[in-house]
Amino acid sequence: MRVPVKLLGFVFWLFFFNCGQCQDCLREDIKYENTEPAAKASYSDGETVKLYCMIGFTGVYRLKCEEGTWDTIVERKCAKKKCSHPGDTPNGDFNFISGSEFDFGAKVLYTCKKGFEMTSEINHRTCRAQGWDNTVPVCEAVKCPAIRTNAFVTASGNTEEGSYGDVIHFECVSADKKIDGSSDIHCTETGEWSDSVPTCKEITCTAPVISNGFVVEPVKEYQKEAILKYRCSPGFKAREGIPRCAKFGWTLNPGCDEVMCVANLTVNMRSDEHPGPEISVRPGDTITLSCVGRELQGHRKITCLSDGEWNVPFPKCVGGKCGPPPLVDFADTTEMTTSEYNSGERVEYSCFNKYILVQSHPYSKYLTCEDGEWRGNIKCLKPCSVSVELMDERGIELRWGGRQNIFSPHGDIISFKCKSGKYSVGLGNDLRSTCNDGVMNLPLCE
Repeated sequence: MRVPVKLLGFVFWLFFFNCGQCQDCLREDIKYENTEPAAKASYSDGETVKLYCMIGFTGVYRLKCEEGTWDTIVERKCAKKKCSHPGDTPNGDFNFISGSEFDFGAKVLYTCKKGFEMTSEINHRTCRAQGWDNTVPVCEAVKCPAIRTNAFVTASGNTEEGSYGDVIHFECVSADKKIDGSSDIHCTETGEWSDSVPTCKEITCTAPVISNGFVVEPVKEYQKEAILKYRCSPGFKAREGIPRCAKFGWTLNPGCDEVMCVANLTVNMRSDEHPGPEISVRPGDTITLSCVGRELQGHRKITCLSDGEWNVPFPKCVGGKCGPPPLVDFADTTEMTTSEYNSGERVEYSCFNKYILVQSHPYSKYLTCEDGEWRGNIKCLKPCSVSVELMDERGIELRWGGRQNIFSPHGDIISFKCKSGKYSVGLGNDLRSTCNDGVMNLPLCE
């Protein structure tokens, strides 16, 4: 009996020795961020626990207690829940006031663009665990009050309830009256019109202040159609035309311009005192002219008079030779040219193939050497070119048959017809086009 008792005692000792080696795992040793606390304060060896993320986060952890230490079995870190786009509002924008991405806790603030106001009570949205709270705010155009006019004024535009940017135009019923105030006003971003509603008044004009001149017998107000009489100081002259009082003021801008004599010099004429092709001098000034390679015909010295005219007819440079004839667009000379031509000689030109010469007078095809300069006007009108591919695009073909490109001179009339199954757009059945200096408006069949 003594041996079994000793054996039983040894077994109990071994059991308690092993349990002494067992240790619990503590809740406070779990250090994962954004997780809910474990259910119990401690867990025995071999127990497992599932940790859930806090509200607004997604993920999960599964831990096992191993001899007093937590062993991670499953680890999906807790991350912020994502929200979709918060939604755009027409005529408005939003900005982050918390966070920088569309995830849990982010907050956006909505604002309206210029000329619009928010009609929603709440102007922000926050990303919650279930998504965005609130609704997308609404921005509506600022409204201006209704426009009311008297019987003498008409108003066009949205006069009953103007929105931001709307313009109201005013006119007088009577042609003998004009608007007293702004003829156009607009609805501003504050919900007010840019100006008050105008009235109409009689058309009158006031005498203007004229630099270097004065009004003859001025009156306080000039009635409609009244003529303004004014004079200019010595050395100045009145502008052309007679100013009359009209709806928008004087029909012409009255003023006095300094009297000047203007001389436009040809390429062969010179003035030592005034270099350049155009000379402007005041009354009393004298200029001296000369010709280069030619003979001066007229007075060499001319003087500017008080009325802006020269005291003698303006001289000319005559005689002299011309160099080679110039190049003309789409044309060439009919004979070999030389390097020098005498005054009075002429050169004949002809247009390129299919180009048509504009013959306004018998000498339209000539350039003539006159006093050292080539003079004349030669113009060749361009032909028209229409490809088969372009006709196919327009759904047309030549009326007389055949599939070919067109190269026709100016003035030619080409007849077309719609391709099978197509019909002309707006031209009926008379599908004809005329070549006009390189341009031919083709019909369209669809």
